[in-house]
Amino acid sequence: MALSYKARRRWSLVILLVGLPVYIVSAVTIMNWLDRPPLWLELLIYIALGVIWALPFKMVFRGIGQTDPDKK
Repeated sequence: MALSYKARRRWSLVILLVGLPVYIVSAVTIMNWLDRPPLWLELLIYIALGVIWALPFKMVFRGIGQTDPDKK
């Protein structure tokens, strides 16, 4: 089932305002449980976690910054 443009805009706002802060806090918490790795490895882990977080929501965010295609 495809989401409408309006629904995708709403879900993207919820993801950014609620999901992203929750994800950041959980990633930092998990990294704090581990002994602190070298800086280059820590940076690599955060980059990988950021890419992994964004992949499932790629379809929600696609085309959100453009005008509504259904609006004429």
